[in-house]
Order: sequence, then structure tokens, then C-alpha cells
Amino acid sequence: MPESGQSLKRRLKGVQNIGTITKAMELVAATKMRKSQELALTSRPYAYSALELLGVLSNLEGVTLPESLRVRPVKNTAFLLITSDKGLAGSFNSAIIRKFEQSTKSLDLHDSRYSFVAIGQKAKTYLERRKLNIIKAFVRVGDFTKIEEVEPISNFLLSNYTSGAFDRVTAFFTTFVTALRQDVIVREFLPITYESVKESIEDTIPRAGRYSEYAKSESFLTNKSQEYIIEPSPAEVLKELAPKLLNIRIYHAILEANASEHSARRVAMKNASDNASELSESLNVEYNKSRQASITREIIEVTSGSATI
Repeated sequence: MPESGQSLKRRLKGVQNIGTITKAMELVAATKMRKSQELALTSRPYAYSALELLGVLSNLEGVTLPESLRVRPVKNTAFLLITSDKGLAGSFNSAIIRKFEQSTKSLDLHDSRYSFVAIGQKAKTYLERRKLNIIKAFVRVGDFTKIEEVEPISNFLLSNYTSGAFDRVTAFFTTFVTALRQDVIVREFLPITYESVKESIEDTIPRAGRYSEYAKSESFLTNKSQEYIIEPSPAEVLKELAPKLLNIRIYHAILEANASEHSARRVAMKNASDNASELSESLNVEYNKSRQASITREIIEVTSGSATI
């Protein structure tokens, strides 16, 4: 039975309203994506300076490294999953979970040697559904704008690492490549090493787009030997520096994940807006046909009625 004109009109109005909402969400996501990129990149000079200092101090003879900078045998591992709190972001969250499952498929994750830290409601929900050992969950952290706000996360990880609760922290998160591409990567956040910190900082440069020229125009690491006057001692400076480096690594990871999330949501909302537009046009044509058929039928009825008089 053909759908009535009134029903088609209601459907058309509903589709147009959805299209308006998805278009607005697309514009908001694009703005947040650019802001997250800019925040990550503007923090890189500080990160590189701290990294350079780490490289110099950790190579000095006779310096006792703090516990967070020492590589030790791995008995217990903590997995850190960084996802979003909200949905409507295409395959953003499922890609992280899929990467995690592929990387850990040979492990018995219910073993007491493995523990889990969730950043984002989606990660928390996933780990709870699998009944895994969640030692801490942080939600509503996707829109961080200040590095100080990441300190509760880094302090928690560092305190558990130095106490021996786990010997390694492996993080799964998404890094922003381009507006249409985001890659899920795996990084070791603890123990802190020069190579791993440098790798994480360099991940913040997008491969294309507005900020891709940043890598070509700026260089913060030099091969020149620097002379430092260290007070009170290199060991004390390293002890204070290590938490800062972990903090900025987590900060960069969250900003990368944030930019990736908003980019994925922007694409998803654009597709939804395009689909709504196409469906709206189709329903409009169908409504006009139904309306024309109704007018034609009424004319025939009037003509037939007047012919019988």
C-alpha cells in the first residue's frame, strides 16, 4: 500500500531535522579537531627541551637513575586503553579495541599478571563487559586543554610502577595522521626511555594538512653538546623530570586521541548529512508524486460527479 502524503511529509521533516543536527555536529567536530592539534603542537618545544635534558643527564657517569627510568624484568603488565566517552564517531573506538584484541590474543588477560587502566567511557565499558581487572578508570577527559589536568593519570601510573604493582605500561590509542586517516598505535609509557619519549613527541606531527609544515620549519633537538650546571644534583633533577615527561606523553596521547575522535566524528557526521540530504530529496520527490496523484484523483472524482448530473 502506498504511503500517504501526510506520512511522507512527517518523514521528510524528520530527515531534514536530523540533517541539520549532523551538519552542526560536523562543524563543531572540525573546530575541536583543529584545537586539539594546535594544543599538541604548541607543547612540543617544552617536550623536546625536557627530552634533550633527559638524554644529557641519563648518560652522565655515576648518576643513579630514578625507578621510573630503569628497565627491569617484566612480571606484571598494565594495559592503558584511550578511547572516547561518546559515540557517533564511526569506527574510532572499535578500531582501538580491535587493535588491542589482535595484540593480546595470545595472552590470558584474566591472569593476575595483567591489569587495565581505562581512559574514556567506551574503554571502561568494554573492559567491564569482558570482566577484566580494571584498577582505575578515568572518564570525561577527552577535552583536556591544560597539561596539569593530566597529572592524576600520570601520578597514578607512576606510583604503581615505582611500588612494583606492574613493571610495564603499554598504551593503545589513536594518532592523527590526516583528517581522513587515523592510525591506532601501541606505545610503552613506562619505563621512561629517551627513545620512547622522542617517538611519542614526533607522533604529534600530522602527515598532511594545516600543521604538517611544522616538522619542516621547527627543530628542537640538536646534536650540539650542551653544558649544564645542575642543582642540586643530576639524580634529583631526573627524579623531578621523569614525572613531567610521563605527564606530557599522556597529554600528547590524549590530544592525539581527541583530534582523531573529532576527525572521525566529523567524517561520520558529514556522511550522515550527505545521506540525509539524499534521502530528503528522494522523499521530496515521492511526496510530490503522492500529492500530484491525490490532486489528479480528486479532479477525476469531481469530473465524474459532474458528468452524472
